[in-house]
Amino acid sequence: MIFEKEKLVSKEEILAGVEKMNSFGVRTTGSGAQRDFVSYLKDEIGKMGLSTYSDLYSFDRWKEVASSITLHSDNGDEAIEVSSAWPYSGETGPLGVTAEIVEIFGKHLNYLPASGKIALVKVHDLGEIPSGLAFNQRKALPEDLHIPEYYKGPVATSFVNVPFLAAAKLAGVKAVICIWQGMSKEMVKGQYLPFILNYQGVPCLWVCEEEGEKLLQAAKQKSKVTLVLEAKHEKRSNSESFYTVLKGKNPDEAIIVNTHTDGVNCVEENGAIAMLAMMKYLKQCELERSVIFVFVTGHFRLPAFKQNDIQASSKWLKNHRDMWDGKNGHIKAVAGVAVEHLGATEWKDVDGVYQKTNDISAELAYTGNKTMDDIYYRSLEGRTLVRTITLKGHNFLHFGEGQPLRNVGIPQIGFVPAPDYLTTVSEDHEMSKFNIDLMYEQLQSFVKMVLLIDETPSNQLGSPDPYSLILGSVKANENS
Repeated sequence: MIFEKEKLVSKEEILAGVEKMNSFGVRTTGSGAQRDFVSYLKDEIGKMGLSTYSDLYSFDRWKEVASSITLHSDNGDEAIEVSSAWPYSGETGPLGVTAEIVEIFGKHLNYLPASGKIALVKVHDLGEIPSGLAFNQRKALPEDLHIPEYYKGPVATSFVNVPFLAAAKLAGVKAVICIWQGMSKEMVKGQYLPFILNYQGVPCLWVCEEEGEKLLQAAKQKSKVTLVLEAKHEKRSNSESFYTVLKGKNPDEAIIVNTHTDGVNCVEENGAIAMLAMMKYLKQCELERSVIFVFVTGHFRLPAFKQNDIQASSKWLKNHRDMWDGKNGHIKAVAGVAVEHLGATEWKDVDGVYQKTNDISAELAYTGNKTMDDIYYRSLEGRTLVRTITLKGHNFLHFGEGQPLRNVGIPQIGFVPAPDYLTTVSEDHEMSKFNIDLMYEQLQSFVKMVLLIDETPSNQLGSPDPYSLILGSVKANENS
């Protein structure tokens, strides 16, 4: 089926959708902002004449109320700027905790010297860990684009080099201050990280390297600080996942298109806005297969929502086997497309200054096999803004909400650009780093992907390749 751009909603309508999403506020899992966004999405889908089907969940929610660090010294009190709070770390009362600060060494495990005190922990950028441990590149466009040999940035750092707060709790540490290393103050400001761990039971705040140096020097004088991290606990906070279906001629086969509705800025996560536009376009088409649009919650509270997986869509898949497994009269999902992080520009630290380095953040896309890889690159034809890298799942790692599809045997395209501000909470929702022209071109590619998949026979779509292992390639592989 030929893509007809004139049937697509306008770029102005997409921008209005992103701005509407921003208007609800920071959409962390279970927040009122997320619930309002979900209500908006369901209303828009209802206007198309489509029904939605919801799964309602409850979980224990933690929300920061206030945070601060005050350094006490012979020269008086000094406010130390907090970069952000560690989500679900712990909390203090409104007066905080006051104690001596102690620098911790030894791979973030040796907390005993800080028992009854406040620990200072340096968290270094991933400058010496090869990217090939996490990534295996298939192809790229332009062809000379490749994964950096050493992948840096706050998101990866917080996942890999994260200090063990559980050890701090066991050692009787009153609180922890994590000090970002090798990243600018502007880059680390407002990072909602890490979001993949259970409640830790120890209050923890992040500070930038410059502020951290003040604390490290003060620790040599056995100075004290007062750390405040007030947080609100909501028992049985509500959140929901939902889906809708565009029915095709063949009721037995389907394509799954998924994203998540929780997020912290205009890029993370705007996939749902793109999916509304995809629905409006595809509703005008005579589809061979049904298209199931899935909007999940829990991406920013994974410990409460994942099911034998590391992404939130695994819970929806577990609850709705009748929509994908093809057994006992169930629908067979022949392919999937995960829609995340559209319109992202690239910002990096250059000589210590956080700045825009490209109009396009490298588009990382996992492609389940050669057929899906070919479909992905065909969907890029005609675009003027392209910097894309396709990947294999590697060492059982596959970032983004496409992984649960891949792990149950559905060949998929998982689109997950990863700018360094992906998890940044800011007043402008990171709109200063957003490119609407890029998002609009990416949206066109997503529509083309679904159309190309829909016209491809099931036996050609195949199944996902096995995970590659050990050290992956960070350059294009002609035998992808």
